[in-house]
Order: sequence, then structure tokens, then C-alpha cells
Amino acid sequence: QCVTTLEGHENEVKSVAWAPSGTLLATCSRDKSVWVWEVDEEEEYECVSVLNSHTQDVKHVVWHPNQELLASASYDDTVKLYHEEEDDWVCCATLEGHESTVWSVAFDRSGERLASCSDDKTVRIWRRYKPGNEEGVACSGTDPTWKCICNLSGYHTRTIYDVAWCHLTGALATACGDDAIRVFEESTSSDPQQPTFGLTAHNSPRQAVTLHCSASVLRTSVEAEPSRKKRPRVSFSRHMSLMARAVFPVSFLE
Repeated sequence: QCVTTLEGHENEVKSVAWAPSGTLLATCSRDKSVWVWEVDEEEEYECVSVLNSHTQDVKHVVWHPNQELLASASYDDTVKLYHEEEDDWVCCATLEGHESTVWSVAFDRSGERLASCSDDKTVRIWRRYKPGNEEGVACSGTDPTWKCICNLSGYHTRTIYDVAWCHLTGALATACGDDAIRVFEESTSSDPQQPTFGLTAHNSPRQAVTLHCSASVLRTSVEAEPSRKKRPRVSFSRHMSLMARAVFPVSFLE
């Protein structure tokens, strides 16, 4: 049953996301705003903050996996991050670099990296650098800095609408307007001092990250069992391979 209806946005609501604690709900809208709602023990919802940092409609919101840190993606080509400061929510970082609408963002399992996908046909990987980091990345005061460490381009021919990290295997999947789903795997150089990159030059010599496209799924085989016609089965052999890698400490040849 519907237990409540939250109203306040002045245009289409594009995305909703629960915080890990379950006490905060983020919503974003075509009205260019991000709202943070708080729910108490009696399941009463109260809007505790309206964030108007974006200049265009907001497409997606997502929470950090274990912190109350919120990220949003927008038609204004940026990603913004928010946290609570002195009983109010504020924008603490703006990630710029995409050349068109940012449709979706996703944190990896650690929450130290963020993936963003865009209408510019690229996926960007951002990493959080804390003050005093060994890499020497400058930070403003006590706030961390988010820096783009990888730009995946040339794989997609149309808009990338969604991106998702697998918190089990670390694989990165994208959903694209060219009808394909692509899965990327990360490879770490054996020598962190002399990393090689298959996609783009890297500004941080100590962060050896390259993402290679390991699968591009154009079609899936979907069949319904007679007794479960409302529950179609989707066969992804690649998914099983990734799961096997996470369980068995052996190398697989493809």
C-alpha cells in the first residue's frame, strides 16, 4: 500500500535514492533542484534541505555506500556532491569535464571512486583524494578533492544513459543508446611507478588504472517457462564468468 506521497517539486521527479542508514531519501527533478527528506521512527517525512546548485534539470541522485554523501548528475554537464554541514546540506564539490548532459553516476564499493556517464558518449572515473594524500593532489582546507583519473571514450556511439559498479567483482557496466550493454574490467599495473594506460593519458603517476571493455552484449536470450511466463529468464554467460572470478582464485581464458 502507498504509505505516503511527497510533494514539493515543481516539475518531473527524475530519480530517488535512499541513504545507507535508511533515514534519508534524496530526490531530484526537472525543476533543477535536489531535495533531502528525513524519515523518523514513525515514518513521518520532512524535507530538511532543498539544494539548488544545478543550473539545469537534475537527472540522477545516488548516495555514497557507507557515508551520508550525496551525488547528483545534471543536464548542466556537471556532477555535484553534497554533505551535511552545521545542520544544513551544502554542495561540497562540482565535477566538471563532461561536454554534455550527465545522465547517471555510481559509486564503487569503497566509495572512493565515482563513475559518471554522459551524452558526450564517455564514462569518467573520479577518485577522491583526502588532504595530505601521498599523490600530492592539492586539497582545499579539510575538504577532499575529486579528480578524474580515467576517461573511457571510443566504445560507445551514442548517449550513455546509465552506469553501475558491481560491488562484488568491481566490474563496471554501461547502458547505451546504441542498443548495447558494455562491461568493463579494471586492470592494475604490476609497477605502480610506471603505469600504462590503454585508453587515455593519466595525470597521477601513482594511480595505475586502466579499464578494458571485456564484453559487449547486443542481444540476450529470453525464454519463459510454461509455469513462469511472467518471470522471463535472461541468460548472461558473461555474468556467470564474472561471478566465477570472484569466487575462484584462478585465471580464466576467454
